[in-house]
Amino acid sequence: MTEPTAVPDRPIVETMRRFLAVAFVVGGVGTLAELFLLEHTEDYWQWTPLILIGLSIVAFAALGARPTKSVLRVTQALMVLVLLSGGLGVFFHFKGNIEFEKEMYPSMAGVELIWESLKGATPSLAPGAMVLLGLVGLIYCFRHPAVGPSGR
Repeated sequence: MTEPTAVPDRPIVETMRRFLAVAFVVGGVGTLAELFLLEHTEDYWQWTPLILIGLSIVAFAALGARPTKSVLRVTQALMVLVLLSGGLGVFFHFKGNIEFEKEMYPSMAGVELIWESLKGATPSLAPGAMVLLGLVGLIYCFRHPAVGPSGR
């Protein structure tokens, strides 16, 4: 005799999915506001997170209004881009801080340079918020009903 396969309680899964969507939108709007307040708009690279977050919020709204497989795939692709942009942002912030520290203190090197660059004027780890948003969005999309009964 075989054991029946456990089926997750659909109402609980859908409630969790709604919470993830709210977390993404609230985090996205908050991050957008923060970036605008910081005038994070000097060049293309600084506009990238603003554009990606805006598009992602629209994608979440579209997925909520019309949950199709194609809208889900676009949303997933945007989440990957949001995640990657966060990683690049950490790199750019840290690199800029290193350049600044080296200009101010040319003899600085090693652990001291890394430490001071992490604490620099440009918050090195702040773009990690984009990584978090991307992960929340990908978890939201995981086995989304729009892909069909198989969940793949």
